[in-house]
Amino acid sequence: MSRHTAALGPTSASERALAPDLARGFMLLFIALANTVWYLWAAPRGGATMHPEPGGALDTAAQFFTVMAVDMRSYPMFAFLFGYGMVQLATRQEAAGTSVREVDALLRRRNLWLIVFGFFHALLLWMGDVLGAYGLAGLLLGWLFFRRRDVTLLVWGAVLTALMALLAAFSLLALPFVDEAVTGGQGGFDLSASAANIGDTSPLAAALERVAFWPLVSVGQGLLGLAVPAAILFGYWAARRRILEEPGRHLVLLRWAAVVGVTVGWLGGLPLALTQIGVRDLSPVQGQMLTMPHMLTGLFCGVGYVALIALVAHRIQGRGRAPGIVVTALVATGKRSLSSYLAQSVLCAPILAAWGLGLAAHMSSWTMFLYATGVWLVTVAAAHAMERAGRRGPAEALLRRLSYRRPAGAVGPSSGGGPAGDHQERTTP
Repeated sequence: MSRHTAALGPTSASERALAPDLARGFMLLFIALANTVWYLWAAPRGGATMHPEPGGALDTAAQFFTVMAVDMRSYPMFAFLFGYGMVQLATRQEAAGTSVREVDALLRRRNLWLIVFGFFHALLLWMGDVLGAYGLAGLLLGWLFFRRRDVTLLVWGAVLTALMALLAAFSLLALPFVDEAVTGGQGGFDLSASAANIGDTSPLAAALERVAFWPLVSVGQGLLGLAVPAAILFGYWAARRRILEEPGRHLVLLRWAAVVGVTVGWLGGLPLALTQIGVRDLSPVQGQMLTMPHMLTGLFCGVGYVALIALVAHRIQGRGRAPGIVVTALVATGKRSLSSYLAQSVLCAPILAAWGLGLAAHMSSWTMFLYATGVWLVTVAAAHAMERAGRRGPAEALLRRLSYRRPAGAVGPSSGGGPAGDHQERTTP
């Protein structure tokens, strides 16, 4: 066996599993819905979340759906697929004869470059960047767990989930005893302070504020929040069983995961959603104490969304004919989801923030909901056009060029993308 093995070429369309790309392509809509809420810098905040006080029935409907079904539910799904993709990349490279040491080095380089991508994403556009969080989690969990036994992955995933459940239970038990006076009447942590850069009229000052806040997001969401590490570990385990490549062999598991995950996620999202729209009368600090239960149920919901979309993909593939234009466009977006994710910030930050055109000052929750949907549709159309032209996403191409060491005679790196760097570089997705 050669000590240096060339990286495999691009994965052909016929080799890619439908489920991961379809999931990424569709769930980027939820990423847009969750992120654009933060751009409502001129609207008065309710205190418990970053959503402003609803100004009517349409605002109420948009906020209720977003808090219940979107907030803290989409990023665990992408974390699960991120871990899943790391195993897929390693499996394909090792099957081609690449040594374990070289594969591990490739994964480290990709995660390091994700952190770099995340830094510049935050510097130029968006302080809520997730690339740094996924890259950091990928580095640490890859070092600690990537080569461990399946049972170890499940046990530690369960331990992290149980720790979240313990913190959530503590929050709920303490809720009736929270005295507003403890916070000095300030209503708890001022969430709007973390988005102050969006309302800053100076581009330079806003950039410095984003960069200062970005490490907290990367460490907090990538490691301390626990949902991302747990989802990645479950993704490792699922990829070793090829659950998304071969959904027909795992229908019972997928059905249970979809039903339980989405049900727990949506029911668990109700308390904070009802608080946001004023049905439950909680103070801002009490509302913020619902964050950990919301995050815990978001982990279940994220995995449930993956399972649900895998079942949809299985049904589509079982028809025995080519997918329609909608599915084709969503899959094209999933293949280029890193580029699509970054494009969302390009289409939002300079247009909505006060340091840019500042159009968000004239928007409310429901109009921002429509704007986010429009941004997502633009990225879907662009990805579909690139698919028809046979072009990769620019961010995916750059990440691969930076990550792969190409000895003499090596072929180009594989295709694929993802908000955290999709690793679908194997014989199936």
